[in-house]
Amino acid sequence: MEPFTKHTGIVVGLDRANVDTDQIIPKQFLKRIERTGFGEFLFFDWRYLDDGDPNPDFELNKPEFAGASILVAQQNFGSGSSREHAVWALSNYGIRAVIAPSFADIFYNNCFKNGLLPVQVSDAVVNDLLSRIRQKTGYQLTVDLESCCITDSQGLQVTFGVDEARRHNMLHGLDDIGLTLKHADKIAAYEAQHPLPSIQ
Repeated sequence: MEPFTKHTGIVVGLDRANVDTDQIIPKQFLKRIERTGFGEFLFFDWRYLDDGDPNPDFELNKPEFAGASILVAQQNFGSGSSREHAVWALSNYGIRAVIAPSFADIFYNNCFKNGLLPVQVSDAVVNDLLSRIRQKTGYQLTVDLESCCITDSQGLQVTFGVDEARRHNMLHGLDDIGLTLKHADKIAAYEAQHPLPSIQ
């Protein structure tokens, strides 16, 4: 998993609440077994018109948000089904952090397991950020997980909280497998003392 320490990027605002995982990655794209290739289907029903052309009114299709890597949204982001593909789609697209007042629990947990940082702030902060996005083309934020702070070039400074164990894992790029491999020597020693019985 790619570590997350500090990231600066263009911010795109999705001024919507209750964005569920079926909107993030519709069910027809869940047939892949790899974690890659989902980015092109992110927000598919919103990004594309019925004839397959890009929807010019959808935020991610607007030229000023090309290359955006930080997403700001409203309450209850990632609700709905527990599909981990939603996090994969955001990451594959290039989103490194999602800022919102609240997240669905399973989506929030999946983010930390896949290197996508969910940043929980107040409604007032989100509304302020959405206003800044509308006022400045190419608006950028820096999300610093080491100091747990969001800043911009105009003096904005917002702190946020993260569980210390999750913060440590994100800073060091440790997913569940990575955490297990940190104890590889102990696992090997245990297996050496408990050999499998021979098959007759």
